[in-house]
Amino acid sequence: MRKSLRPLTLALVAAALLGAVAVAQTAPPQPAQLTASPALTLSPAVSGERRFLTLPGFGRVAYYADPRGSGRPLILTHSVNAAASAYEMKPLWDAYAGTRPVYALEWPGFGSSDRPDLRYTPELMTQALTALVAELGGEVDVVGLSLGSEFAARAALAEPRIRTLALLSPSGLGEPRGGTQEASERDGGTRLYRTLDAVGTPLYAVLRTRPSIEYFLSRSFRGPVNEGLITYALETTRQPGARNAPLYFISGGLFTPDAYRDLYSKLQVPVAVLYDQDGFVSFERLSLFGAQPNVTAVRIEGTDGLPHFEKLPEVRAALDAFWAANR
Repeated sequence: MRKSLRPLTLALVAAALLGAVAVAQTAPPQPAQLTASPALTLSPAVSGERRFLTLPGFGRVAYYADPRGSGRPLILTHSVNAAASAYEMKPLWDAYAGTRPVYALEWPGFGSSDRPDLRYTPELMTQALTALVAELGGEVDVVGLSLGSEFAARAALAEPRIRTLALLSPSGLGEPRGGTQEASERDGGTRLYRTLDAVGTPLYAVLRTRPSIEYFLSRSFRGPVNEGLITYALETTRQPGARNAPLYFISGGLFTPDAYRDLYSKLQVPVAVLYDQDGFVSFERLSLFGAQPNVTAVRIEGTDGLPHFEKLPEVRAALDAFWAANR
């Protein structure tokens, strides 16, 4: 397992693997079929209008829109975990809504987006972001969080209308790791996914409990965990199909094996990295990335992965300075 899966995660996955052995031997998993997602009853993650765009071969992808204000549109993208949603970007949404056009994308399989039982890949996530950029039609600024930063970087390499990238606690800047983050050179994590899928429902049932959600969120807060984030995480994990995309995350299928080499180092657009400490990612190669002339690194001290929740004024000052320098 990759280093970012800490003891509780390891225990949960280990239990799932032990329980899966007999099932996997007697009932080989069948190929995933694209089926219509049941209707969601999820309350809005942020203010603004909840809209949808359609990805061929997938279904509906949700995004929130508040087109008021002036200036280049801002797209906010959340992280990926067992309970991810646009609520993770709520402090930034609240800070900028009404002053400039703001949009918050929910990755396929998360939030109010469809959650079909099919294969989730970095390419699928990237298609969702590029589709939103195309929908808006002009240049945009994009903010990515954690693993969402990898998808945003991949999109920026293909979509010239992404004018700047701001990455909050981005994954992929540590040393290349073995295990699930590399998703296996041989099969892309398929074998591990099939094993987890055999007991996916009980595994996810444990991951979505309040103690589990509170534990993992506490790894990203220096102080008390935001209660609204806990409440919304519990709600989003109880939607139909909620386990499907997280199983690909746990098995490593959503990570780029060497995101620094294959994504970040190739970026030509202006990039800002906001970071401090993080319980799930590391930054050994940030100094290399920061040496590129298009990259600015800003340390938001006293934070653990969600700096915009605990140090919003500092985060906003860094972002505003970055965008002012790259109008």
